[in-house]
Amino acid sequence: MVFIAKLTRIGLQAARQLRATPLAAVQGRSFHLGSLLAAERRYTNNHEWVELVSGNKAIVGISSYAQESLGDVVFAQLPEPNTELKQNDECGALESVKAASEVYSPVSGKVTEKNAQVEDTPALVNSSCYEKGKINNAYIAFLQLSNNKLYPPAGWLFKVDLKNPQELETLMTEEQYKDFVKGSADH
Repeated sequence: MVFIAKLTRIGLQAARQLRATPLAAVQGRSFHLGSLLAAERRYTNNHEWVELVSGNKAIVGISSYAQESLGDVVFAQLPEPNTELKQNDECGALESVKAASEVYSPVSGKVTEKNAQVEDTPALVNSSCYEKGKINNAYIAFLQLSNNKLYPPAGWLFKVDLKNPQELETLMTEEQYKDFVKGSADH
């Protein structure tokens, strides 16, 4: 347990340093790694998030605030692939030792994949609610060893092909969501 805590602290320090350090890009241009790490994520007032990955493909999960409010998640029921969803449809459930919560679809579309890892190990939602399970050069993730394969923890819930991409504009930006959560905590 002490090892994990130290590893976590070292990883967070490295991520902070990378976010604060501009990297030189091709042809002498520079960019800030923080802009790559903070992808455009949109939020609902039910604390789900959706992130456009490419074209009309998106990933859905719950926010850090939601997973902290739930506590240790012990059960997850997610929508099956090929399920057609409308924005705000109830499409799953998460249960913890202290509460249960429905999952609502932030967008309309067809489910292309559910995260079977989360159904098998619901605690992934608590440890990595924003992770998408990809390793790339711009993202630092803690790796887990499973079946002799290294992969970052993935706490996303399901992937969807968007039916109406304009619905994303009706959702809160990260800044708006932070203000929403702050306002909710004040009451």
